[in-house]
Amino acid sequence: MLENIEKELLNIIQTDFPVEERPYKKIGEQLGISENEAFETTKKLFDKGVIRRLGATFDSKKLNYASTLCAAHVEDEKIDDFVKVVNGYTGVTHNYLRRDYYNIWFTFIGKSEKFIEEKLKEIAEKTGVNEIVNFPAKKMFKVKVNLNV
Repeated sequence: MLENIEKELLNIIQTDFPVEERPYKKIGEQLGISENEAFETTKKLFDKGVIRRLGATFDSKKLNYASTLCAAHVEDEKIDDFVKVVNGYTGVTHNYLRRDYYNIWFTFIGKSEKFIEEKLKEIAEKTGVNEIVNFPAKKMFKVKVNLNV
């Protein structure tokens, strides 16, 4: 069970994490606790697995980048190697395993659609996985979920 201060901290950091030199000082001020307490509470929530990641989300289109969703059919014995290669590309933001013919899905962001297509060909050559389907983003649908903890 989460303590009230932990819930309040989660409500702040999921939508309004301060982008400044001492963000935990600002969070602490908002919560009425010290900078160190705000940091330690956040660390505790990481250690407990409540928080998995803290990071910025950018609109790739506004930065003149292209983004795509990819699906690949990867034989079971090649999955670990395929994922290792895919994760080696800085444009890959995440991937996941599905129980379907196209069993590995991943997102890829790059400087152009052509650049992404070239990298997907590289991935196919490196892994021997030739069934990689590219679904370039044509219209962005972003669902923002903020949990009131």
